[in-house]
Amino acid sequence: MWKRMFLMLLAVGLVAGALWGFQSFKSKMIAQAMAAMANPRQTVAATEARTESWAPRFTAVGSLKAKDGSDLALEASGIVDEIAFESGARVEAGRVLLRLKADDDQAKLDALEASAKLARINYDRDREQLKIKAVSQATVDSDAANLENAQAQAEAQRATLAKKTLVAPFSGRLGIRNVDRGQFLAAGSSIVTLQSLDPIHVDFTLPQQAIAELAVDQPITATVDTWPGETFVGKITAINPKIDTATRNVQVRATIANPKERLLPGMFARVVVETGAAVARVTLPATAIVSNPYGDTVFVVKGEGDGTTVEPVFVKVGEARGDLVAVTEGVGAGQTVVTAGQIKLRKGSPIRIDNSVVPTTEIAPKPVDK
Repeated sequence: MWKRMFLMLLAVGLVAGALWGFQSFKSKMIAQAMAAMANPRQTVAATEARTESWAPRFTAVGSLKAKDGSDLALEASGIVDEIAFESGARVEAGRVLLRLKADDDQAKLDALEASAKLARINYDRDREQLKIKAVSQATVDSDAANLENAQAQAEAQRATLAKKTLVAPFSGRLGIRNVDRGQFLAAGSSIVTLQSLDPIHVDFTLPQQAIAELAVDQPITATVDTWPGETFVGKITAINPKIDTATRNVQVRATIANPKERLLPGMFARVVVETGAAVARVTLPATAIVSNPYGDTVFVVKGEGDGTTVEPVFVKVGEARGDLVAVTEGVGAGQTVVTAGQIKLRKGSPIRIDNSVVPTTEIAPKPVDK
């Protein structure tokens, strides 16, 4: 009898144990499933922090300016009588470019020169007469004054006549002319632009903190969108001795050789001023940096395979160049960091790395028209 009861109790115990084990296993599976749902594995892009050799430098956007350049005009008004240049031509300093009708002014000059000539004759004759006491000293003095007055009037008329002739003030290349023969030209109207293009200046500004590292004859490099992939070399030729009180910037001028005249006034240029020897810096793509009010962070990848997770780490960032940022603290070379998909992550999040699509990491990125 007791054996039968023992067997029955054993069977009940086995059934109860099986039910308890099943329920425990079920609860555990549900808990794991809920945990997985609460913290699912995220797909991200990642890369290794690497060491780059960067020379310390300042960068700025500048404007190109001709060594000598102006829009030529005349002080006098009148009818255009002669145009002695073609649009786009090269001219030397002193070349006559344009003349206004000046018949009346020339006639007045001829009359004044005749009067000056007569005054000279009278003065010379009376000076000889004075030697034999035929005239008084007062007469000679009056003749001398008349001569000087006549010569001054003739000189003034020559200046008036010269104002109706346009002469190239320096050598350079002409632009497109804005006047035609027979046109009435008002005083001060722009006739043509003249630009001296070799060498050419580039003016730019830098923060006042840069002054201690700037010097005349310091080399610079410049690039322009017109000539992609080409770098133009120059040197600093002037540093403004005054700081702009509105921006606290200092104006700097550099000079660039331009023998082929491919750089033109008015272009903007990206200017780089290197201030020292190259140093090794740990760099990351700019997209790896997550900015927060309490500091910049990156997500560092931990573990391998199915156990791969991330951990947020505070970093200090330095200079940015193109798509790259220098990291001075927080991450070392060779560590793997997340570069895309950080918005889904928190400490300990499991991840899957997929680098089929990654952000660009160029030090000098260029826009692409599509």
